[in-house]
Amino acid sequence: MATLLHRLGRWCAHHRLGVIAIWAAVLALTVTGMATLAKPLSNEFSIPGSRFEQVLQTLQEEIPEAAGTTGTVVFRNDDGFTDEQREAIAGAVEDWEDLDGVTSTDPFEAQAELDSAPQDITDGEAELADGRAQLEDGREQLEQGRADLETAREELAAGREQLEAGQAELDAQAATLEESQAELDAQLEQLEAGVAAGQVPPAAEEQARAEIAAGQQQLDAGREQLRAAQAEIDANAEQLEAGEAEIAEGETQLEENAAELEDAEAEIAQGEEDLAAARRTVELTDGFRVVNTDGTVALTQVSVADAEGFIPAETTEAIQRIGDDLEGEGLTVDFSKEITDDLSSLLGPGEVVGLVVAAVVLLVMLGSLVAAGLPILMALVGVGVGLTSALALSQWVDMQSITPVLALMLGLAVGIDYSLFLINRHRQQVRQGMPLRDSIALAVGTSGNAVTFAGLTVIIALVALTLTGIPFLGVMGLVAAATVAIAVLVAITLTPAMLSLIGDKVLPRRERADGHRGKHEEDPATEHADDASRGWAAHVQRRPWLAVLGVLAVVGALAWPTLDLRLGLPDGSSEPAGSTAYTTYDTVREEFGAGANGPVLVVAELDEPLAEGDTALLTAQADLGEELAAVEGVEQVLPAGVNDDRDVLAFRVQPEGGPADASTEALVDRLGPAVEQIGQDQGATLGLTGQTVANIDISEQLADALPIYLVVVVGLSLVLLLLVFRSVLVPLLATGGFLLSVGAAFGAVVGVYQFGFASSFFGVNEAGPILSFLPILLIGILFGLAMDYQLFLVSAMREERVHGKDARTAVVTGFNASARVVTAAAIIMISVFAGFVWAHLTMVRPIGLGLAVGVLVDAFLVRMTLTPAVMSLLGERAWWLPRWLDRILPDVDVEGAQLERTLGMSHGSEDEGAVAAGEPADGSAEPAGPSAQESEPSPTR
Repeated sequence: MATLLHRLGRWCAHHRLGVIAIWAAVLALTVTGMATLAKPLSNEFSIPGSRFEQVLQTLQEEIPEAAGTTGTVVFRNDDGFTDEQREAIAGAVEDWEDLDGVTSTDPFEAQAELDSAPQDITDGEAELADGRAQLEDGREQLEQGRADLETAREELAAGREQLEAGQAELDAQAATLEESQAELDAQLEQLEAGVAAGQVPPAAEEQARAEIAAGQQQLDAGREQLRAAQAEIDANAEQLEAGEAEIAEGETQLEENAAELEDAEAEIAQGEEDLAAARRTVELTDGFRVVNTDGTVALTQVSVADAEGFIPAETTEAIQRIGDDLEGEGLTVDFSKEITDDLSSLLGPGEVVGLVVAAVVLLVMLGSLVAAGLPILMALVGVGVGLTSALALSQWVDMQSITPVLALMLGLAVGIDYSLFLINRHRQQVRQGMPLRDSIALAVGTSGNAVTFAGLTVIIALVALTLTGIPFLGVMGLVAAATVAIAVLVAITLTPAMLSLIGDKVLPRRERADGHRGKHEEDPATEHADDASRGWAAHVQRRPWLAVLGVLAVVGALAWPTLDLRLGLPDGSSEPAGSTAYTTYDTVREEFGAGANGPVLVVAELDEPLAEGDTALLTAQADLGEELAAVEGVEQVLPAGVNDDRDVLAFRVQPEGGPADASTEALVDRLGPAVEQIGQDQGATLGLTGQTVANIDISEQLADALPIYLVVVVGLSLVLLLLVFRSVLVPLLATGGFLLSVGAAFGAVVGVYQFGFASSFFGVNEAGPILSFLPILLIGILFGLAMDYQLFLVSAMREERVHGKDARTAVVTGFNASARVVTAAAIIMISVFAGFVWAHLTMVRPIGLGLAVGVLVDAFLVRMTLTPAVMSLLGERAWWLPRWLDRILPDVDVEGAQLERTLGMSHGSEDEGAVAAGEPADGSAEPAGPSAQESEPSPTR
């Protein structure tokens, strides 16, 4: 590898303009790709297949209006809202709803409905009571009508009986008359016969005829009376028939009235059932407000459909523009972080300050403005290519806003450091008289080899983030790893090209002017490197136990808050004080309850669809809502929607605490088993979703993945260091030191961001849980960086020992040889990371602090104090390696010693830095072959 890099360095130095042009073209290409392909980033985090994702998918499919990405707008007028202001707010709501996919609600109209709902129900109950009273009156009248009808029917029956009796008597009288007529006719015939026979005397005949006439007259009078009686009976019969018809009609009317009363009874019963269910629902929402009781603050939710967790920039700008217009009405308008998040800028003032500090350190160390600017330029090129490439890929890969920021942070830090290591080696060799291109090639073959290995460790640790199984974390790791890989490529290709271009300007002006560039010229930085009595390592070596105890005490003091680490994702409370996002969060918390900032969504899938009508819906909502409200920690439950098939219901559950509060996390943990039992009781399957649940679920899954990832990283650390240092104890020491650095970094972050130590200095508005993916990121990144410092410091000690010095002396001389550049590199990296502590993206800040403290502790306490102390105590035992293991381990020449031996370099000789014999001074020949003499073998062999 070292030989290959040596050739690459020489080629790049020789074709410097071509290499620069290639990188310029690559940068232009990636910038073009970003400009044409990049899509907006998001601050939403999700894990496909997780509990909240599955429930959210159901909600999006069944009740999409309840699943939109929602932001909050707060209106305030300390003197109370005027009618004109209420109308203006209603107009703004209409304007928001005119935007594509946006829905909102007039808070005053909604509050009026909420306020009137109890009275409306009371009025409805009063109306139903009146209706029931009228119904009872109707029932009484119906019963009275039935009684009257029955009496009439009885009277009619009696009349018919009398009529029938009269008819019978009349018929009997008619029969008697007929019989009398027959007798009278018989008498008349007998008289006529007697007269005819002359048997009846005239007197007798006359008398007889008079008697017969009188009898006939009586019969005729009787018949006349019978006809009159029959007419009367017939009239009475007609009256009876009319009475029967009237009774029949009355019966029909009574039946119709009875049916109407039954319908009224059913309607009143349905109304009572509806009102009872409605009252239960209103009692669930008791206390829920969107306008405070003083009438000075109102809020509305602005929901954007199909936003996939992130409201597009053009929509947020339009929402804010419409809201800002209300300030001309005398209103104060604030927006939540979902609406105000500005992800368009990756670099802020804090990051620039970090770069300025890095530039100052480089200028002090290198003494040349050109040399000091070169590492920063290399870092900017690497970051430019890496970030623009990543943003171009956002067209196909979902990225969070923190992903490019993390890549920027790492790219700047390692990009400066990696180039610095090459430039420092090159300057030393140039001072010692080595020709320019030979020096560039050797620097790439030696320091470039170490840089490549160091970069590889960082890349492996970052790529290992994919092992967590969490997609957004894997994307972060891959993007950051790609940026680090590009930084390595820039260091070993573009840096040698630029060094060739600037020539001896890499040295300070004084050295160039005074001709301080000779074969035996010492580098001021390493002038006393071989003096084992000088330097920080020598002081540590004199009191190693004190150094060990001191480091452990300091790290322990920094790390103790880690025991109370609580993970979460940022909410509005983490926004800067005075920002509109924080003002919105704080106002909602004070006026409407902390839980209003982060409600939990509960989705109920019913076993059977609900029957048609409001009653079934209201009853089901009340049944489920009351059980949800009974769970400890639930403040309010509001129905949030029903699907068209009426078999999916949504509820908005407001916790007592805020979205990042421990009480809310405990509530979600209680709701998990509670909704299972509620579902069994109510014939439904219930699930939890919403941003609050998502944050808690993601934090729990990340916490579960943390131990596995730590084991992977620690195991990787041991294997890599075993290969590099060919020692059993040095890798254990390095890995233990890495864990100390991680503990200190965690402790500092927890102390500042969770406990609130020095919160005003670090701009921490409110203490809260730690960013859930921060521990895994810190472990991965600090592992790579810690191995960098371990590699550059301890490999120098190993090189000194390989070249014949005893173990204790090698610790000091190796430390002195590399301490200056490692110190500068660490200060630069700390400065870059510290610049992100005040980044405009609040979730980046704890990452910046953790990395800054981690690098500070790892570089200055663990690698430059603890490691020399322990290695001095161990002496030769530090380099112990079993012979069987020594035979099977490959020889990883990180320091490039093989290359130096191939080129004929002699450690500590007078002609150090000279090229191999026979190689032309212009550096055109390739390095000598493998037949070159090796220096003394490693004592471990």
